[in-house]
Amino acid sequence: MKKLLRTLLTGSALVAAALPAAQAQDAKAGEKKAAMCIGCHGIPGYQSSFPEVYKVPMISGQSPQYIISALNAYAKGERKFPTMHSIAISLSEQDKADLAAYYASNGGETAKLPEQLSVQPSAQAAELLKKGNCVSCHGANLSKPIDPSYPKLAGQHADYLYHALKSYQTQKNPQVGRSNPIMMGMAAPFTRDELLTLSDYIASLPGELKTVTQPHFR
Repeated sequence: MKKLLRTLLTGSALVAAALPAAQAQDAKAGEKKAAMCIGCHGIPGYQSSFPEVYKVPMISGQSPQYIISALNAYAKGERKFPTMHSIAISLSEQDKADLAAYYASNGGETAKLPEQLSVQPSAQAAELLKKGNCVSCHGANLSKPIDPSYPKLAGQHADYLYHALKSYQTQKNPQVGRSNPIMMGMAAPFTRDELLTLSDYIASLPGELKTVTQPHFR
């Protein structure tokens, strides 16, 4: 048993040594690097026009881990979106860490959110939340995910939420689609009308997400 324990500890140490060191995050540096981001994410209500029309997501107030995870998914093609792919592959690991720190912090102070859903869902929306088991990953208020690499959802634009959920159902499209296996499984049983109902409800909830207008547009 002692020999086995030593072997496991040695193996863990070797794995840890092989992992890259976490990038130190610098929000101030991220602010200087955000010029390519503010043209879409720094204009309230700005809409994407290709390949589908919907409001670009609010990312100020998301966790840095989620922002990095999303950028990596765009870079790898796990999330298909031509513009975001081009941007993501141009970023170094330090760039991603700095941008994530900036957008996580630039929303400023937010009011304390209720721990549970504060807007009661309709019977249909409640059933859809249960069907998708949404709170098990994204938190009881849909703004406190169990893993920081998962997104906060509450208050996000309804049309973006619908696009994102629909993307997990989309296959063999070179410009639209997402391949996260967990979310693909969650989204698969829903009809498009159900996704619309679910997205509208989640968008109605109070949340921490914002679009912060940048000085260039004031």
